[in-house]
Amino acid sequence: MDFQFSFAFQPIIDATTRSVFAYEALVRGPGGEGALSVLDKVTDENLYAFDQVCRVKAVKLASRLNMSAYLSINFMPNAVYQAEYCIRTTLAAARTYHFDTNKIIFEVTEGESLTDLDHLVSIIDAYREMGFLVALDDFGAGMSRFNLLMASPPHLLKLDMGLIRDVDHQANKQAVVIGIIETISRLGGRIIAEGVETEAEYAWLREHGVELFQGFLFARPGFETLPEPWFPE
Repeated sequence: MDFQFSFAFQPIIDATTRSVFAYEALVRGPGGEGALSVLDKVTDENLYAFDQVCRVKAVKLASRLNMSAYLSINFMPNAVYQAEYCIRTTLAAARTYHFDTNKIIFEVTEGESLTDLDHLVSIIDAYREMGFLVALDDFGAGMSRFNLLMASPPHLLKLDMGLIRDVDHQANKQAVVIGIIETISRLGGRIIAEGVETEAEYAWLREHGVELFQGFLFARPGFETLPEPWFPE
């Protein structure tokens, strides 16, 4: 690859324990530029190399910052041709930088999951067997992947901010969210509400059993730092 990049980190809080559950690694330019400044340079030819370098850089930076919470890394199913082989670089980086592999979450976005379902399920199953947590990101942003939930339920399901926005006073949205919360609970997973911006949204979601949250209400992403979140009363 002929371009550089780094990461910002945004906390995912556990409202019950009032602690940081995880930090999501969000790609940024080398000077903190937005994600698109980097992602626009990713092509089919460099996708695999980019995916691998992302994992190494995220682990290295998390270790340097003494991260003790989970590290959540976005992964690209179309860049993974065999999970067991492609994970070797990540494991080597964790050993090199003394980062606990039991503290890694791999996130797949709903858009990225529109790949071959069997291939994606094989990746998730392999990561699960290796002891990693798996999260399905942006759930509800587009064509929701209920077939993936049935084939290989993730440990964590992140509700898209489109479902979160104004959920405290939109009855139709509330009905959908309550259904998803019940579904993932029955499948043995946990909900993360992402993109939470108001205390009213937070209060409604807490009332309906959500414990894990991410969004500007708690903390904005910090470039190469671990922001301290605000915890609502």
